[in-house]
Amino acid sequence: MTSTDASRGIAATEPVWWGWGPAVAHDPLPAATRRLLAYLGITGQPSPPVALDEVRLPPARLPEPARAALATVVGAGHVRSDRETRVRHCRGRSTTDLLRLRAGDAAAAPDAVVLPAGHDEVLAVLRVANQERIVIVPYGGGTSVVGGLAPSGRGDRPVIALDLSRLDRLGRVDRESGTAELDAGLRGPRAEELLAEEGLTLGHLPQSWEYASIGGFAATRSSGQASAGYGRFDDLVVGLRVATPAGSWELGRAPASAAGPDLRELILGSEGAFGVITQVVARVRPLPARRLYEGWSVPDFATGTRLLRALAVRDLRPTVCRLSDETETLAGLAGPPRQHDTARRGSRDAAASAAADLDRGPAAALDGAASGGGCRLVAGYEGAGPVVERRAAQVAVVLRAGGARRLEPAAGTDWELGRFRAPYLRDALLDLGIFAETLETAGFWSALPSLYADVRRALTDSLTAAGLSPVVMCHLSHLYENGASLYFTVVCAQGTDPIGSWRAAKTAAGDAIMAAGGTITHHHAVGTDHRPWLGAEIGGLGVEVLRAVKRTLDPAGILNPGVLVE
Repeated sequence: MTSTDASRGIAATEPVWWGWGPAVAHDPLPAATRRLLAYLGITGQPSPPVALDEVRLPPARLPEPARAALATVVGAGHVRSDRETRVRHCRGRSTTDLLRLRAGDAAAAPDAVVLPAGHDEVLAVLRVANQERIVIVPYGGGTSVVGGLAPSGRGDRPVIALDLSRLDRLGRVDRESGTAELDAGLRGPRAEELLAEEGLTLGHLPQSWEYASIGGFAATRSSGQASAGYGRFDDLVVGLRVATPAGSWELGRAPASAAGPDLRELILGSEGAFGVITQVVARVRPLPARRLYEGWSVPDFATGTRLLRALAVRDLRPTVCRLSDETETLAGLAGPPRQHDTARRGSRDAAASAAADLDRGPAAALDGAASGGGCRLVAGYEGAGPVVERRAAQVAVVLRAGGARRLEPAAGTDWELGRFRAPYLRDALLDLGIFAETLETAGFWSALPSLYADVRRALTDSLTAAGLSPVVMCHLSHLYENGASLYFTVVCAQGTDPIGSWRAAKTAAGDAIMAAGGTITHHHAVGTDHRPWLGAEIGGLGVEVLRAVKRTLDPAGILNPGVLVE
């Protein structure tokens, strides 16, 4: 297995309905993190989730004739409307989604959950839904953080979540061509487990990997943590099988084609609004013989950004590359210590320095303490042993010439061991009444400095105006020859209206992204949250093109209405 968490069986354990992952994987907030938050003045009141039987759930509205028709297709046991199943399929896993669920608000829950077993059953379900005016929400791992599972155009129609978890097989493996057929409902760990039995890997590990599905990766243009080496998921897709209300659609006959526009691109990133992806044919690679993760310290974020650009333009990108800004670096250093981790020496002194400067505000205090300690850079390499060693040595020459300093091995291995822990940390913060959320963008190298500064300022100013004292952190990752992605994390007290405060901050950040020339989303997709900026990014004519595709493939508008396009 690729992840130590997966090797413990965590990803295969039933997740909690109010957060991320299984209960056994949840730990209280580490003491060092509590101390740092206290230094920064970020406090809250304990805020545990309500009990499941206290969740406010609207009555199920699926008509009995429709239920009977669906049961004929998938079997009565695979049409479910019990309380727990409906709650578990309510919304995605953004912080605002979880705040609503934890408070007992499941108003957006589907009226039923339907679990088809294959492509033909999905097609049959869509036919029933068309006839009965039922809204369909394709559901993979439930990990959307942009409102992709909460359609805004449902009106008075009943809604079913189309859970694809029974589509869980590895199909034909073409070793000669380096491709494999993967059912859309396969989750990340299971897909890697099946491929590993064949000596292969996708190499696609986004932070949602434990629960996100193959179909979801394709439908959202997912980008994994190792995208610089393996590519984004849309780079890996060579073929698709799609069920639409207008019929079945198969795409991808060759590694490349000049037979008109590449229509696979209409489905990749379509978020279930045009059709239901039931199978993906993806490029696969041999399991890497060697994995190496290194930690480096660079003088500051601007220097680190220039160094990563130098690597990208020289075609020296590591498989994994992640540069934390000064604030995120200090927050990471103050996290839970691990065995042999001497890289955290001095972090408590830095946090104490921040405490002494709290009169300037938490964000300023943290920035001030971090500025003297540089920025953490993680570089990872996967592949054949000699290739890994050669690339690591080449990258080291560039980094050292730019003033970077290699840290001890624990700095790299700690990141590898904790690479999927952020959502659990978010849940621990919510338990204490502390708000934590993320957003991401990407831009060309020339735009990145202003994009970073403007988005950070927009988030800080908006939340400060709401009476909060936010800490805004960022890391740069997903390197391209022409640019990179910026991923922001915001932590603050919840205040009296956390959902409203975040909505205002997200709006300010979205406006700043557009003004600075960035994309509204690099890998989280559009959903309903980012739809207000889609026209600014692709133009009014582009939106009309998407609407025309929607009318052709889904004329009755039953698929995820309001997601991606209205």
